[in-house]
Amino acid sequence: MSDKADDKDEDRPDEKATVTLSGTVEKIIPPITPNQPEKAQISVEGAEDLYKEIRVDNTLQDESGNEVALKKGAKVDVTIEADPEATKPKEQRDNRQE
Repeated sequence: MSDKADDKDEDRPDEKATVTLSGTVEKIIPPITPNQPEKAQISVEGAEDLYKEIRVDNTLQDESGNEVALKKGAKVDVTIEADPEATKPKEQRDNRQE
């Protein structure tokens, strides 16, 4: 009889580490050429000013599998996921004054 827990590193969960940030679609960028996709520029709340804007293809799927596109001003969630192998425990900083 095999127990799956014995096969895993018990110090690391097998679920992905995630963080979800709020964002707003700032603008829709038309394609430069007809064979390129439209882009959505998203401002991510909580990101540093230099890095808070991301551009992604403006093609999503609804729950029925139909292609949909974001609208300017839409509120979105941006989720970052990482496999357990791509993460490490965060070092604790000692904030006491000496």
